[in-house]
Amino acid sequence: MIYYVEDDTNIRDLTVYALRQAGFEACGFPCASEFFEACDKQAPELVLLDIMLPEVGGLEILKTLRDDHTTKQVPVIMLTAKGTEYDKVCGLDAGADDYLAKPFGMMELVSRINALLRRVGETAPGEQKQLTCGDISISVASHTVYAGGKEVELTLKEFDLLYTLMRNIGQVFSRGQLLKEVWDMAYAGGTRTVDVHVQTLRQKLAAVLPGTDAYIYTVRGVGYCMKLPQ
Repeated sequence: MIYYVEDDTNIRDLTVYALRQAGFEACGFPCASEFFEACDKQAPELVLLDIMLPEVGGLEILKTLRDDHTTKQVPVIMLTAKGTEYDKVCGLDAGADDYLAKPFGMMELVSRINALLRRVGETAPGEQKQLTCGDISISVASHTVYAGGKEVELTLKEFDLLYTLMRNIGQVFSRGQLLKEVWDMAYAGGTRTVDVHVQTLRQKLAAVLPGTDAYIYTVRGVGYCMKLPQ
């Protein structure tokens, strides 16, 4: 089930209709109160959020979702008229998994939804279910990350980014390569997205266990890699 919070009736109805035509179950809500009431009855598989909303803004809704253990791993795409890089960074910093500025094409929206839902699916053949790098361990099956034995709460994309780096210890990835690996070929955003996620990933690791942020190296002029600190 996909939930879409949007106060513009025309945009909301058109998007929900398009999603249903694409084979998804979808419901739209004009405000936060109706959205959270629906979440209490049935948890969504994915959420689409506008930023400018009555009652409670989209970024605050996102924070509430990320603070609740039942919804913290639910993929969230921000769909908003605010399309500047600063607005995108704010949304990603708040825990969004993707960002699409209005007006958006329905085919692109469906493609991004499919890409995110694939990431939430079961472990694909060949994927390692348990990875360790020094004090950091990651479990694909339970979708959990621990630093020094303490759990690190990550968004879906932060988890995918860490997994990609950890399963390729010592390999340097360019920002473009990480966009393809983590955000799928359908993702059309700028490489700034990678930098934002690396920054928040480092901060979350260090908040649980100081020093673990140093596991993710910046290779000047190239990109990022993961290895034990020297």
